[in-house]
Amino acid sequence: MSATTTPSREATAGARVGKIDLKLEVIPIPVADLDRSKAFYEGLGWRLDADFRHNGDRAIQFTPPGSPCSIHFNPKGTPGSAQGMFLVVSDIEAARDDLIRRGVQVSEIFHFAAGPAPFGGQVGGLAPDRQSYGSYAAFTDPDGNVWLLQEVTTRFAGRVAGDTTYGSAYDLAQALRRASAAHGEHETRTGERDENWPEWYAEYMMSEQSGKELPH
Repeated sequence: MSATTTPSREATAGARVGKIDLKLEVIPIPVADLDRSKAFYEGLGWRLDADFRHNGDRAIQFTPPGSPCSIHFNPKGTPGSAQGMFLVVSDIEAARDDLIRRGVQVSEIFHFAAGPAPFGGQVGGLAPDRQSYGSYAAFTDPDGNVWLLQEVTTRFAGRVAGDTTYGSAYDLAQALRRASAAHGEHETRTGERDENWPEWYAEYMMSEQSGKELPH
């Protein structure tokens, strides 16, 4: 018998635990009328990825602008049972205004007195100091499925893994504006012009997205 043993299948699988990416890509949304829901989400400006029939069933999939995750209509679920799904935005006022222009009824912007998580103490208006993760607005689709807009500008530490990216030119422009404002404060503190402002901007924007300490 050879002195070299072959690792068991269980041992090999165990060594890989925690090393396999699990990418959330599609969420089923329960709807009653496929065509009505299709018209609603098209009206939001979401990308239609698929609309086809397979074995007698119709498959319709949409993706929100800049999102890595899509939705898939589920006509066999309970319409309206999807509650509190988050749509993260970099500017909640602009996002709300865009929905209203598209004919969607959107709640007023609100926050929670207890903190940035959606638990109790709902208060009207933007979060104090426009705290990242703190400002919300809500709207529903024709079936009563509830979506929450949430404004996120600076990520919690460890929330973003790998490369930092921007989903749209608008998000990039907003990040540049925040970096510009912060850099202006930096130059005021130092009392001199920063010739290396491009590097400062880059560090600020990457730190903001990854949740690292921002430069001062």
